[in-house]
Amino acid sequence: MNLSFDDLKNFLEEKTDLYNRQDFIKDDPIQIPHSFSLKQDIEISGLLAATLAWGKRIIIINSSRKLMQLMDNQPYDFVMNHSYNDLKVFKNFKHRTYNSNDVIFFIKGLKSIYHEYNSLENAFAGNEPYVGIINFRTKMMQTAHEYRSEKHISNPAKGSAAKRLNMFLRWMVRKDKSNVDFGIWNNYKPSQLYIPLDVHSGRVARELGLLKRKQNDKKAVEELTAKLRVFDSNDPVKYDYALFGLGVFENF
Repeated sequence: MNLSFDDLKNFLEEKTDLYNRQDFIKDDPIQIPHSFSLKQDIEISGLLAATLAWGKRIIIINSSRKLMQLMDNQPYDFVMNHSYNDLKVFKNFKHRTYNSNDVIFFIKGLKSIYHEYNSLENAFAGNEPYVGIINFRTKMMQTAHEYRSEKHISNPAKGSAAKRLNMFLRWMVRKDKSNVDFGIWNNYKPSQLYIPLDVHSGRVARELGLLKRKQNDKKAVEELTAKLRVFDSNDPVKYDYALFGLGVFENF
């Protein structure tokens, strides 16, 4: 697809406005943290929903909702006050390769972080988002875990696109009038965020001439985000709605 700069910008703006609205929430995993009002509940439910965000969206939503139910729909209280016996409720939980042992690792790791900080925002601190993701990952890995659980927390230091954690950061940091994203963190500016690159947004970005790199990795994220910053330097990841919507809803 060969569009002029102005035509491409207008096209992306139009599609962003189409999908970045309240109706988007009901069919997206972001509905899980939207069920809560306490900041820590939003953070924990959002992180877990983002962690499970691969596969069909309805299955992601159902698995995330089930996880919240197992935590008595009080994720922060559960994380901070669970007993050994309470963890048995996750015995049969499974979402693709994410199983009960992974849930327990996350719960214990989050408890440790919340004992140190009042908000996960502090655990993601850094001079830019990928550094923040690495810092969060490092803190989580201090909790005893099976080696297999490490794959559920992306490692940008090894070139990972970190799609799910970049999406989580978009949820927490990005602010706009639509109120789909929460904008409850101030550790980063929206201008610093990276696009949550997946197979759908990557395909659309290449079709639009926004991305040349073939792999969906950290370098591709940086390349695409740099292009999107040309269209809006203050809020480049708003175009995630356009790229994702075109790929998923319009089969672009």
